[in-house]
Amino acid sequence: MPQYHVEPTAESHFSWLRTRLSVDRTFMSWVRTAASMIGFGFTIVQFFEHLSKLEEFEAPRLPHAPLVLGLALIGTGVIGLAIALYEHATAVRHLEEPQFRDIADPHMHKGSAFVIAIAMIVTGIVAFGSIVMRALF
Repeated sequence: MPQYHVEPTAESHFSWLRTRLSVDRTFMSWVRTAASMIGFGFTIVQFFEHLSKLEEFEAPRLPHAPLVLGLALIGTGVIGLAIALYEHATAVRHLEEPQFRDIADPHMHKGSAFVIAIAMIVTGIVAFGSIVMRALF
């Protein structure tokens, strides 16, 4: 049983709508940030791997540093996105509880951000795994 009652007015409906859109914007920001981290991590690894194959390139003092940094960025992006996905689902679930039924928009678009987030998580895991496998073998 909810601890409060929400009056069905235009003001409360638009407040609910602003909150829901804010939750979605925050989640999409996390998706952008995670995509940047995963992409940048993968790029660092690839760049320094190709750079080390050049004849003019002098061997670095810490040859595994780009690999570690790239994997850390990819892992952080994947973990951050997984946490953001969970937090977004929790917030949306709360906004769809029965006490908001009178003011909620039942036709609110759902799902596209979730699909993109899942695709980014899978992409990050594949990138992480491919880099680790290539480094080991």
